[in-house]
Amino acid sequence: MASRDRNPGGSLDSVSMAIIEQLQEDGRRSYAAIGKAVGLSEAAVRQRVQRLLDQGVMQIVAVTDPLTVGYHRQAMVGMRVEGDIEPVADILATMDEVDYVVITAGSFDLIAELVCEDDDHLLEIINKRIRAIPGVRSTESFVYLKLRKQTYTWGTR
Repeated sequence: MASRDRNPGGSLDSVSMAIIEQLQEDGRRSYAAIGKAVGLSEAAVRQRVQRLLDQGVMQIVAVTDPLTVGYHRQAMVGMRVEGDIEPVADILATMDEVDYVVITAGSFDLIAELVCEDDDHLLEIINKRIRAIPGVRSTESFVYLKLRKQTYTWGTR
């Protein structure tokens, strides 16, 4: 088990962070194996994991490669918005093709990641749906050519 002193959120103890690290390495790792690694019983690990899930600290999900399940175009779209940003972010968050929405400071007010079937689908989402949202003043698209790195292990460092 890696010992870490930093805890940016301040709400997790070292054992909970160690459990999260174990699950980030292998989301299917058994409670018994996690318990052995962090020094708790299987039941105690089960309780802590459930508490972390209930508190929204983490999720346990299957992460797919979009290319292998029929989505051949990914893009990041930066948007400049007039007026209140949050209603635009809320609309984006309801779109099935959008898997990531952030309110930002800088050149863009919002950034969203889109996962689409192909270029025609991407064009339809940007041109017909995103640009039609009231308040969206402009968009800039960043089409993914190749994914070099994607990790989910940043949560406890």
